[in-house]
Amino acid sequence: MDLQTKVIPVELIDGTNVRVEATFLGDRKINLHTRPFSEVTTAIESLSKEIAEMLQKVKPDKASVKFGIDIVMESGRLTPLLVKGSETANIEITLEWVK
Repeated sequence: MDLQTKVIPVELIDGTNVRVEATFLGDRKINLHTRPFSEVTTAIESLSKEIAEMLQKVKPDKASVKFGIDIVMESGRLTPLLVKGSETANIEITLEWVK
C-alpha cells in the first residue's frame, strides 16, 4: 500500500482553521481541501461512549483510559486510527472516571 503523509487544513466547529498531519491510505489523488475536523471527533466521541458504557457495567472504583489516535485520509474523509504506541499519535487522549 502506498502511504503518504501530508499536512492538510481542517476546520473546527467554531470555524477556526488548523493544519493536521494526515496519512493518506489508498487515495491515488491527494485532495488537500479543508475537511471538517468533526469527521475525527465524532468517531472519538462514539469510541469514548462505548468505553464509558462498558465501565458502567463493570463498575470499577476508578478507571483511566488512554489511547492514541493517528489521523488518516481514507476515501476522501478524515478517519481516526487507533495506534499501538501513543508516542506516534497525532492526538493522545486520556479519559478518567472517578466515583
